[in-house]
Amino acid sequence: MTNRFLPLTLALFAAGAAYALPAHAEDDRFTIRLGAMSVDTSGEFTAGTTFRGNPYEFSQDYDFGSKETVPRLEGQFKFGDRHRLLFNYWGYDKSKTARLSQDVSFDDTTIPAGSFARAKTKFELASAMYDYAVVETDTVSWGLQIGVEYAKIEGKLRAQAGTAEYNNGRSEDGYAPVVGSRLTLSPNEHWRFVVQGQYLDAGWGDFGDYKGDISRANALAEYRFTENVGVFVGYDWFKINAKRSRDNVDVGLDQRFKGPMAGVTFSF
Repeated sequence: MTNRFLPLTLALFAAGAAYALPAHAEDDRFTIRLGAMSVDTSGEFTAGTTFRGNPYEFSQDYDFGSKETVPRLEGQFKFGDRHRLLFNYWGYDKSKTARLSQDVSFDDTTIPAGSFARAKTKFELASAMYDYAVVETDTVSWGLQIGVEYAKIEGKLRAQAGTAEYNNGRSEDGYAPVVGSRLTLSPNEHWRFVVQGQYLDAGWGDFGDYKGDISRANALAEYRFTENVGVFVGYDWFKINAKRSRDNVDVGLDQRFKGPMAGVTFSF
């Protein structure tokens, strides 16, 4: 979390300490958080091969320009003193277009002004996890998680130069086991502070010939106006590391998503 969020975090903890009330904040049977995330994305594309015994490698950093606001959903069903089912969904869909403002010539080839290339990426992540609370008190709950996660990444490229046009796209998805951990602090009946982290290895599941992993971490502070309604703010972070080898060519994608989030909470 960046330094700009430090004053907010300190203020939230100070406010929580001011409400010196006994709490049973995790007594909620069902909780759902609906919100949005302002996503800043960056990544690195790599490729490598061996030709006539000589290795060749390529890497390029890239991003999709401005931030994108995307939906975010998570829920929790508590069915015992230490037992919970957690689920969440997050999706990202962004396009970027580059257009030439003037002709560009290479030897006897000219790419005319107005030619463009449009890249689009789409990423979806959904998971369902069982959470067992190793520590469970009125104010502190620490759980270990195991479950299944679905991931889908889709990439498309369209380019046009004069009358010539190029279109290419690829989509991959799969399931794999995921492990994680959760820490919830409930200093009183109004405040909740939640920190979570999950990890998935593509080799654990069904992602075809792709290798790599997906990591995720997030933290939020929530204020309950009533027992059933509240608001939250926080920060979410994802990292996708995917690699694929085919026909003596290794292709890799290191994609990162991060940004603040906010929303409303409903509890029953």
